[in-house]
Amino acid sequence: MPKKKTNKSAAKRLKFTATGKVRFHRAGLSHLLTNKSRKRKRNIRNSKVLLSPSETRRVKELLSS
Repeated sequence: MPKKKTNKSAAKRLKFTATGKVRFHRAGLSHLLTNKSRKRKRNIRNSKVLLSPSETRRVKELLSS
């Protein structure tokens, strides 16, 4: 049976923490920033959000190398 390939697009967007949780960054901070409020931009920038446990199982399958 062949080896499983890592999904490279997922690997570039998602990182694992030391305890096995998955961290990702929120979208919306690349352009069209003038019509977004200061609070909204700050919250997007400071968000190191963790995935839910059910989504984490799916991500581990994508990133299994």
